[in-house]
Amino acid sequence: MSTILEPGQIEASAVMPPFLHLPPANLFELRAARLEHLAEGHALGDYLRLVARLCRVQQQLVDNPPGGLPVAAERQRLCISHGLPPLAADSLVREGPWLDWLQSLIDRFDTEPEGPLADALGTLRGSSDAQRKGWAIALLGGQYDVVPAALVPFIGAALQAAWSSWLLALPEPELKPAGSLAQCPACGSPAMAGVVRNRGKHNGLRYLACSLCSCEWHVVRVKCVYCESSKGLRYSSLEDDRHAPGKAPLRAECCPGCQGYLKQSYLENDAAAEPLADDLASLALDMRLDEEGFHRLAPNLMLAPG
Repeated sequence: MSTILEPGQIEASAVMPPFLHLPPANLFELRAARLEHLAEGHALGDYLRLVARLCRVQQQLVDNPPGGLPVAAERQRLCISHGLPPLAADSLVREGPWLDWLQSLIDRFDTEPEGPLADALGTLRGSSDAQRKGWAIALLGGQYDVVPAALVPFIGAALQAAWSSWLLALPEPELKPAGSLAQCPACGSPAMAGVVRNRGKHNGLRYLACSLCSCEWHVVRVKCVYCESSKGLRYSSLEDDRHAPGKAPLRAECCPGCQGYLKQSYLENDAAAEPLADDLASLALDMRLDEEGFHRLAPNLMLAPG
């Protein structure tokens, strides 16, 4: 049985942008390379290189998963049919299928026998599954004061590797927009940053990148993703961008209504930009916006605020 589309439906279908943009299978390898590039001459170069090392371990885990997709097909179907994220972080983090990923990451990460990294890994190795779950629940809930700061990048890396792998394992997910513009339709986590794409059917479209699974979903431009206002939005970039006005590769969309902001990478100005890496490399912009009274609501699971 064929369906006949009316002229208006044909036009709407033709202009409807793709809702999802899934991460590539080598996401963490690309992220590591970007971090190493940004680390050159950067004040936080050592930290960026540390995160790059973690990214390479994340890629090893994705290439050889320590566990399969923890959500049965029927549960996926029910979630999607009801407009719920099939990889809901708030439930899966408590069920614990990601714990094998954390243990594998700890086992694979090489470091010196002494020093801060060795101490952090020692704390993780000596912790119970219940403690690890508690830290992860707090991290995903934004309760950073509950998680020792040195453990954040390791726990965050394990969570990201697990959820990204599960996302790529979903059978062609037909996900629907979540209740909030800034909420991931795949796992329900908040967006970390925005990306304005520059190629093919995604050209000129804004996608928000999930802080957990790296799923990207389409949200129209020039609209605050938190309060949905379009009034008085301004775009701020680092003062030392050395780019013409409006051509900075990374800008923060600042809303005077709710005082929130979200960083955005513009791939037409820097095709190699990567949401997590470029976010970490632009923390100076966060500090400046904080002084101006704006509030960051987008988490980066590889760094504890402050």
